[in-house]
Amino acid sequence: MTPNFLVTHSGGFHADEVLSSVILTRLFPAARLTRSRAPEWIKPGADRIIYDVGGEYDASRRIFDHHQRGAPLREDGQPYSSFGLIWKHYGRDYLVATGVPEVHVEALHASFDAAFVLAIDLTDNGALSPSGPLAGLTLPVLLETLKPVFDDTDPNADDRRFQDAVAIARSFVEAKIAQGAAKLRAEALVLQAIERTGPARVLELPMGMPFRPAIVKAGADHLLFVVHPRERDWCVTGIRRGDEGFELRADLPAAWAGLTNHDLEAVCGVEGATFCHNGRFVAAAKTREAALAMAELALEEAVAVGLVKTDRN
Repeated sequence: MTPNFLVTHSGGFHADEVLSSVILTRLFPAARLTRSRAPEWIKPGADRIIYDVGGEYDASRRIFDHHQRGAPLREDGQPYSSFGLIWKHYGRDYLVATGVPEVHVEALHASFDAAFVLAIDLTDNGALSPSGPLAGLTLPVLLETLKPVFDDTDPNADDRRFQDAVAIARSFVEAKIAQGAAKLRAEALVLQAIERTGPARVLELPMGMPFRPAIVKAGADHLLFVVHPRERDWCVTGIRRGDEGFELRADLPAAWAGLTNHDLEAVCGVEGATFCHNGRFVAAAKTREAALAMAELALEEAVAVGLVKTDRN
């Protein structure tokens, strides 16, 4: 039964019920969001979904609290907040509702849970405490700064600011989901390009996109450079060795570092070469042909200095 009411607690709010509201209001836009601790509201019923209040977790009765004894835990023993519970039961439907292709739903559901939802769960349960200079800029803290000040005399201030928090949080959730979906689309395109490329060490892509995860997934250790178009020119980009740091499988030639336009053309001998970053991880050219020529020259130097072998590693 489609709910008529989405019920969470009144008073001060936290990130978990704010983010839960983002998911549920997208799925059930006609339902009325009600913030109350009154017994008649937090009693399960067929016409409502109750979350972060009520002292029970029973998905079959659509009540999702986590404050009670025997509160629900993930398979690895880490605690849920209401957001984790709502994402567990409604996250897949949310992804479908936002246009994520069915083939990507499971992967994106899991990755968003690991990269976004879990941290909210742990923070809300006191199992994770942000520290350091940026601690006050974490999403849970920033959402709580939207609470009304202590001497706000507006009796509707809590509900008004809660709605503000939901609107802001919605932007972050939708952006994070969109990024995750884009990475999966990019992965498919990069894997296709790798298959077409075969043993060649320069990978050409149809546009700029995240490429390293798919290269690693494909085990394409032979690839050294990526070439792709931008709005008005073409890029030659190195490939990082690891998830952390900036060390590349092969740098662009040292002689190119920091040069632009005619100076770069004179050094590399490629007409249309326009830029090489001083860090030697990216260069640019006016045309595809020039970018590919620069990539081949960079490859030749990498071979010459012994960074790579002439056969496939």
